[in-house]
Amino acid sequence: MIPNGYLMFEDENFIESSVAKLNALRKSGQFCDVRLQVCGHEMLAHRAVLACCSPYLFEIFNSDSDPHRVSHVKFDDLNPEAVEVLLNYAYTAQLKADKELVKDVYSAAKKLKMDRVKQVCGDYLLSRMDVTSCISYRNFASCMGDSRLLNKVDAYIQEHLLQISEEEEFLKLPRLKLEVMLEDNVCLPSNGKLYTKVINWVQRSIWENGDSLEELMEEVQTLYYSADHKLLDGNLLDGQAEVFGSDDDHIQFVQKKPPRENGHKQISSSSIGCLSSPNATVQSPKHEWKIVASEKTSNNTYLCLAVLDGIFCVIFLHGRNSPQSSPTSTPKLTKSLSFEMQPDELIEKPMSPMQYARSGLGTAEMNGKLIAAGGYNREECLRTVECYDPHTDHWSFLAPMRTPRARFQMAVLMGQLYVVGGSNGHSDDLSCGEMYDPNIDDWTPVPELRTNRCNAGVCALNGKLYIVGGSDPYGQKGLKNCDVFDPITKLWTSCAPLNIRRHQSAVCELGGYLYIIGGAESWNCLNTVERYNPENNTWTLIASMNVARRGAGVAVLGGKLFVGGGFDGSHAISCVEMYDPARNEWRMMGNMTSPRSNAGITTVGNTIYAVGGFDGNEFLNTVEVYNLEWSCLNPFLRSGHVSGHISIFTVERMLMLCPGPSSKGLKVALASS
Repeated sequence: MIPNGYLMFEDENFIESSVAKLNALRKSGQFCDVRLQVCGHEMLAHRAVLACCSPYLFEIFNSDSDPHRVSHVKFDDLNPEAVEVLLNYAYTAQLKADKELVKDVYSAAKKLKMDRVKQVCGDYLLSRMDVTSCISYRNFASCMGDSRLLNKVDAYIQEHLLQISEEEEFLKLPRLKLEVMLEDNVCLPSNGKLYTKVINWVQRSIWENGDSLEELMEEVQTLYYSADHKLLDGNLLDGQAEVFGSDDDHIQFVQKKPPRENGHKQISSSSIGCLSSPNATVQSPKHEWKIVASEKTSNNTYLCLAVLDGIFCVIFLHGRNSPQSSPTSTPKLTKSLSFEMQPDELIEKPMSPMQYARSGLGTAEMNGKLIAAGGYNREECLRTVECYDPHTDHWSFLAPMRTPRARFQMAVLMGQLYVVGGSNGHSDDLSCGEMYDPNIDDWTPVPELRTNRCNAGVCALNGKLYIVGGSDPYGQKGLKNCDVFDPITKLWTSCAPLNIRRHQSAVCELGGYLYIIGGAESWNCLNTVERYNPENNTWTLIASMNVARRGAGVAVLGGKLFVGGGFDGSHAISCVEMYDPARNEWRMMGNMTSPRSNAGITTVGNTIYAVGGFDGNEFLNTVEVYNLEWSCLNPFLRSGHVSGHISIFTVERMLMLCPGPSSKGLKVALASS
């Protein structure tokens, strides 16, 4: 067509053909005038082509005093394969990279200022992000300084925080554990305000007190949330107040411990440029402080992902009533409301809760510690494993299980911890199992069960592992099956079946026998009990419990069985009964302080521990112990010697923390005084 006498022609194939020829020339090294040295790999290209797509290289080429000589550009921090991907893109407008290479392509594009490629790579990463990978993606986005990508990843983390908290990458993050004591009638603020106060406290600890973040993370930090909404250091109240008589009619709490001192160099306000008062928000000139995501996981427990002084970490926060009055005031009480304590008497402290609320969990004693694994919380099965040291009242994490599981039991065999069966909450009941080796802090698979089993009892007996009863994979009908695992041959074999179908039973070993207690045939709770004799491979019915129950826990203490909690067909229960094998009879004992269904109950030392469970309203992360009486006070940790009088105010606070039978004796003593 020749409009107005001009010839016009458009060759649709010319650009595509020319691009292909240019790329062929590059690969053959013809007419190339730039050499890229990338970590020892040499790549030839044409300066004009690279200058068109990379502003970074354009600046280099444009500053060259001799535009006709061959340019040399060296990169020691880029992946040669990623640079080759970008060269192909520069010549063909096609970006092709294996999924494992995308991050390196992004990094190279950032270096070369190829923003369009950066955005495409970022969008690709976002499209593949899930709960298992989002933490590593966030670390990458933060390292790259990509605020667009970072904001999108943070939004995903906020939406899926609870699921992410079960993942291995989450469990590897550094963590700050905070115990916040609350004054009477004071509640923690909403998430946003709460974590702003937490960050301010961390900043003050670092910039005012000279602490390091690593030091703060070494142990649980005790804080105090006062009535005037300040978050204070727990050293102001952590057992450091003594009772002092000011006159004949009143007693007062007097501060005993001076402000914390340390050997770190104090940093002046001028050195950080923005600290004008102790309550001012301190901003580090170099590092980031930011709340990424937060979630209230129970009534007074919070979970948070945050950036503290440039470090991406987890904050676990638990609030509970303070065992004493505010350190900022001096409460006065009449002397008639006090009672005498001998100088050598000691006050027990409430026990620390688990980091996670758990029901349907597995518990066991290993090396003097209490192990709590798996379980479910808000209908999600957990992989995490927590370890409790009674002497330090401290929970720590062990390596997570390979498979999320709940409604299972576990046992220690030959110094190793076994879990088998259960449910992961999404598929049929599990047949898989795994073993934890404390020497390497890791789990390895064990041979699968012959059938899927959920709600089964697991116990070690005579060097072998038994799994008894449980529910079939098609419904809630109980099983009579009993299988035994030999850790030497690695084989599962069957043994004599139960007399009664049952699932959600309590199982334990005592005196060379295996006991299976209660449970349910389908939904009807049982009070019957069977005992297995491995010598003749027989199950025998023995005396029945006083209360039918399923989902109960059992522990052995002093040659007797203690069965606690469970579900009686209508609600979670707290009653406990004891079996005496010499008399073949059951006797009711004192109730637990809280109803607990599907809790973990086990013996550590001379103390029975009840952990987690469901109380009929919410999942529990609390712990209580039985040592003559049930209590939520730690029998190992004491606050120290007390002389003179102690205020009834303090003791009643402890009673509020731990209602139940153990509190009655103290109340009687108070009344009689």
